[in-house]
This record gives sequence, structure tokens and C-alpha cells, in this order.
Amino acid sequence: MRKIEKSYRKTGGRLRVTVPLLAVLLVVCGYAVAARAQAEADTTATAKSLHTAVAAPGSEATVEAELHPEKYKGERTISADTVWHPDILEGYEARSVNLGDSFDGPVVCTVVRRRCGGGKGVLYVHGFNDYFFQKEMGERFNARGINFYAVDLRRYGRSLRPWQYPFNVRDMREYFEDIDAALTLMRRDGITDITLSGHSTGGLTTALYTALRGARCGVRRLVTDSPFLEWNFNAFYRNALIPAVTLWGALSPDTKIDQGDCDAYSHSLLRQYHGEWEYNTDWKMVYSPPVTASWIRAVSRAQSKLMKNGRNITVPVLVMHSSRGLHECRWTPQCMDADIVLNPTDLQKRGQKLGKEPVVTAIEDGMHDLILSRPRVREAAYDTIFRFIDTH
Repeated sequence: MRKIEKSYRKTGGRLRVTVPLLAVLLVVCGYAVAARAQAEADTTATAKSLHTAVAAPGSEATVEAELHPEKYKGERTISADTVWHPDILEGYEARSVNLGDSFDGPVVCTVVRRRCGGGKGVLYVHGFNDYFFQKEMGERFNARGINFYAVDLRRYGRSLRPWQYPFNVRDMREYFEDIDAALTLMRRDGITDITLSGHSTGGLTTALYTALRGARCGVRRLVTDSPFLEWNFNAFYRNALIPAVTLWGALSPDTKIDQGDCDAYSHSLLRQYHGEWEYNTDWKMVYSPPVTASWIRAVSRAQSKLMKNGRNITVPVLVMHSSRGLHECRWTPQCMDADIVLNPTDLQKRGQKLGKEPVVTAIEDGMHDLILSRPRVREAAYDTIFRFIDTH
């Protein structure tokens, strides 16, 4: 580590590469090739080039700002909302929260709500390359007498600002502030019985939140949908390449790592291809931009920390995952009935380490996001969630 740190210095604007640093760079390149070949990271829902992505009219400037935030020369100021206002989703309200300065300037999170009265509520945290758009989700919870809240985390969706690289993060615990802000607003609304819910990296983040907070987590139960508890790589990638990139992420956090050119997952979701859903592809991109080395580091460290502290979760835990996994880069009909992002076997094993008596359940024929799966599948997922809430 010290040798690599000493080798990492700039001379005349050029990076001086010595043997230890070169070795790490080669490993990073190997990881990038592996990621392209397998396309099994948390964003394999993508294809060819972001600049050819299907996007809303007039979105080219937004995409450019997202990919090249260093080109932004405007002001970096954020003002928090003082009142709730109509959201982009009909029937919902939204409110932004100023979270202060981070490593790339001021950051904000956005809380979205759909209320139905009473003191029960759920807070939903989205995954990677994602934001809250599932209008049906809030309606389903409201129909069960549960107030619905969701948060677009910093640098995601409604909260993304032009000086920020999308999804960038140094430590997953940064998102704890976003969750705390949303929970505070819920309590102000009189919500006292709170279910914390997360999908994929949101599932990892919420599980880590409850593990590290323990009895002070402030929620009654945890619900996860295909939580990102483990990388979907073989042992060599997990034990050699991921640790190398994690190390490199500490030295050069903004190094970009390509995510490959697969389209199987996005084509399974979007209505214009084979799915049922419509969403803003500036925010949930058809073609994921490269992730930063610090993102790899943040996820890897969060997974390790969660496995060490998983038993500290004091609230009931539900872990849902698909009944089977599938390795596909291009769309096939089989993509509609399997998780093509994570390995359900890993989720089953690691999910058993969360809390005292976790409920780990396979949802037959589910996609990676169970709530975006076929109607009969998401009906089973909702039934599982509501039964869990009712009995815990």
C-alpha cells in the first residue's frame, strides 16, 4: 500500500507510473474487461453508447452534463424546499433537502410522498442507475393503509445536479444522511410505524443503515428486494480483482471503469422494447456511464461491513430474491423470468446473516427488480411484503 501511495504522484501534469502502480493499473484493466464480458454488475441494463440512448426530447444537454460535470461553469448553489409541491408523478408530492457540502460540492436529496392518513409508512430507497418512478408502488401501499415515501438519493434522479457525476460516492454511509432526512420528514407527518425498504444497492444501503444503527435505527422493520449483498463474479474476480480496484479507488477515486455494452435488462423493463415501464432515461439510463473506482470501493466495503455487523440488526428483516439467475448480455425471452444482474444463490446465503431470524424468500420467476417483474410475479412480491409487515 505504501509503495503504491509513494508511486502515485504527478510530475508536470503526468502520472508517474512505477512497477507497483502499473500492476494495479493492469488489474483495473482486467476488471474492466471482465465487467464488459460478463456484464453482471448492478447496471448491466445497458447498451453501446450513452450518446445513442433513447431519451426524452431535448435531453442531450442533460446527458452531456451528467457525463462531463467538469465542464459545468455555473453556480453551485442549492436551496432546500420549505413546502411540499406537486411531483413529476401525478398524485405525488416532493420536497428537496439541502444536505450541505460533499467532496464534489453541495448535495441534495429529494423526498417523494403519497399519503393516505394514519401512522404507518414505508420509505423506499432505489438502486443504482435508478430513481423512484414506480407510480404503482405508492398506490399499492396506500391501498393497504400505509403512507408511501421514497427518496431520490444524492446524485440520482431528481437530486442530480449538473456539477455532479451521476451515482458517484466515496462511502455508502454518505446515504445515511439522505435516509435520516426522509425519516425526519415522515415523523413530522405523524408517521410512527416505519418500514425501511430498499432495492439492490438501496437494499445494501438500508441493511447497512440498520446494522450500524442497531436499536437506534428508528424503524420497525426492513424489507429488501434483491439487495446487492455480493458481486456476481467468480472467486478470482471477487478475491483478486475487486480488492485491487477497491485499493485503487482510495488512491484515484474518480478513475472510470466501463460497464460493458449489454442491453438485456433495460430491454426487459422499457415498454418500447419488451417491458411494461416508462421512465426518464436521463435518470435511469439505457446505457450506464462508467462507474468510478470509488463506487466499486464503496460497495465492496459496505458489503464486507454488513456481513461483519449483520447480526446487529435488531428489527425483523425480509430478503426477497428471484428464484433463479441467468447470464445474458443480449435480450432473450428468458430474461423476463430471472435475475440477470445478481446471483440469487448469493443473496439466499448472505441474506441469512442479516438480523436474528431473517425471512429470506425466493419469488418465482422474478427479475432483478421484483416489483418491475411480470404482473403475477410482482403480485407475489407485494403479497410477501404486506404479509411480512402485517405479521412483524
